[in-house]
Amino acid sequence: MKKVVLLLLLLSFKMNAQLKPISYQDGNQKLNGFVISPSKSIANQPGILILPAWMGIDDHAKEVAQNLAKLGYHAFIADIYGEGNYPTNSKEAGQQAGFYKNNVADYHRRIQLALDQLIKNGANKNNIVVIGYCFGGTGAIEVARAGMNVKGVVSFHGGLGKASDRKITEIKAKVLVLHGADDPFVPEKEVLAFQQEMKESKADWQMIYYSGAVHSFTNKKAGNDNSRGAAYNETADKRSFEHFLSFLKEVL
Repeated sequence: MKKVVLLLLLLSFKMNAQLKPISYQDGNQKLNGFVISPSKSIANQPGILILPAWMGIDDHAKEVAQNLAKLGYHAFIADIYGEGNYPTNSKEAGQQAGFYKNNVADYHRRIQLALDQLIKNGANKNNIVVIGYCFGGTGAIEVARAGMNVKGVVSFHGGLGKASDRKITEIKAKVLVLHGADDPFVPEKEVLAFQQEMKESKADWQMIYYSGAVHSFTNKKAGNDNSRGAAYNETADKRSFEHFLSFLKEVL
């Protein structure tokens, strides 16, 4: 009997909780995101916005969204670049990501448009967390800096820097940074400046380091050669997801 019930639950999830493509607009620019709703909603309809790494929406972002839906969360994967602008290699990805890092108002707008889609598709507008990976982790921090209406933000191996001439303002969203202790792409100077910013902004923040982990430690396609600066680390991946889930229970 228990096996039958479990099978029915799994079939129900498969039928009702699939990733669905969503097209939306930023002016004349078409954006293509993905939404997924839980098969069984939980109290207060919590939502998670996912900001992908610099190559754009990938299998990892989709897997995370599906796992979150299984736990009862509405999830939306943002399209930051827009149709016709998707990178095909690291050079193009660096150029695209670099544009939004240097033009934060444009980055903020694309993120807000994705938040609007998350809400439009069922999430409670007052019960949202934003998470991001690498370039998307930078975006998650930018959400907190911009004062968007979210409960918290989570950066997985994201960049932490910002232009020195930008004013530090009060941060109300709770901040969780999950960081590879050996990440060569986020220098100590940037880390220390970020920590000082969090103090001055009076943020409720946490930063967790994972030993032996470099950049992209959640990306299974990043290989396992730490000397390249970006590599998958199974232990850090699992630990960071557990820390993320603990954060969700606290803030949502």
